[in-house]
Amino acid sequence: MKILVSGGAGYIGSHTVIRLIENGYDVTVFDNLYNSKITVLDKIEKITGTRPDFRLCDMTERKSLEAIFREDKYDAVIHFAGYKAVGESIEKPLMYYDNNINGTLVILELMEKYGVKNLIFSSSATVYGLPEKCPVDETAPLFCLNPYGRTKLFIEEILRDLCAADKDFSAVLLRYFNPVGAHPSGLIAEDPNGIPNNLMPRIIQAAKGEIPELQVFGDDYDTRDGTCIRDYIHVLDLADGHVAALDYAFKNKGSIPINLGTGKGYTVLELINAFEKVNGIRVPYSIAPRREGDSKSTYADNSLAKKLLGWEAKLNVEDMCRDAWRGAVNYE
Repeated sequence: MKILVSGGAGYIGSHTVIRLIENGYDVTVFDNLYNSKITVLDKIEKITGTRPDFRLCDMTERKSLEAIFREDKYDAVIHFAGYKAVGESIEKPLMYYDNNINGTLVILELMEKYGVKNLIFSSSATVYGLPEKCPVDETAPLFCLNPYGRTKLFIEEILRDLCAADKDFSAVLLRYFNPVGAHPSGLIAEDPNGIPNNLMPRIIQAAKGEIPELQVFGDDYDTRDGTCIRDYIHVLDLADGHVAALDYAFKNKGSIPINLGTGKGYTVLELINAFEKVNGIRVPYSIAPRREGDSKSTYADNSLAKKLLGWEAKLNVEDMCRDAWRGAVNYE
């Protein structure tokens, strides 16, 4: 089967492409390389022995994207492409709405035109906003705190409407929690542009001495050690979730949201301590005031993924920390 992967040169996309190839899928990647590098293709080939087809293309460029749909018959699309920096989305909301939503509409219109009826969408646990209770299941109220999260939620609504109108269409809406880690080879790793938004890249910067210390935002929450709790999931477990979702989409019609998390929450300090323990390196940090919009605790109820996809996370927090550091040290 032939799969088209938007944003497949990025962090989560590239790891998913590896898993797709390892599971026998024929993969074409398109990416505008806004937040990724073309050299990732060499690394995918080194890991898997197969180089995926690649097209340099922006999803908002209809003519270029249509050429990709014309040249091959695809069985499904896995859609990762989109801007993803929360802070930037607050500063430039129109840019985010234009790129993420209009770009997705172009993909969906071309899927409709060329008869591609299966989509796996990269959504996010940000659609839950500040959860009222944990673990968070897929029936929890949806509320977004920033334009980035709202683009994810709006696209989910678009896909629900599309599936209601087209009974042959299948859309699996994967709500990720906090992806971390890297391929154990160290060849592929998270490589964010500019100042990282997520905790693990900032831990790595502090461990490397690229910043004087890591700022921990708040130590007075009602948690085990006063710091926020999050559900960290290894990027390879996340990639396996996409492969499982693809199999589900081929067999089931309609739209469905599914959480991908470990179902376990770790505090910020627990993640720092785990990183220091498995890698034998100190992470300097200081306590800063709480950050506006941070929830005390967010972790997944992943029972639906187990039931429908036959999937659950296999790698633990030590694996995440070890692989993240190996990737950071070896990545070029």
